[in-house]
Amino acid sequence: MPLNIRSEEVNQLAEKLASRAGVSKTEAVRIALTNELERQNRESDAFMERIKQIQDELAAYPSTGLKADKAFYDSLNDE
Repeated sequence: MPLNIRSEEVNQLAEKLASRAGVSKTEAVRIALTNELERQNRESDAFMERIKQIQDELAAYPSTGLKADKAFYDSLNDE
């Protein structure tokens, strides 16, 4: 399916990248999209790794066996 770029700014950016890379505008757009998707995947992977570390830290705490119900939360607020 063809991609029709109607934005002059996007067209100019595609031409600039194509010229620098020595490729067609279509290939320049493919390169740019691929690079952006890879960047987002790296950020997502890094975020998930940080979350995993936090999850592991929380899982390391021993279970107290106490139940956190409404009475428990009310006692924290002196209610």
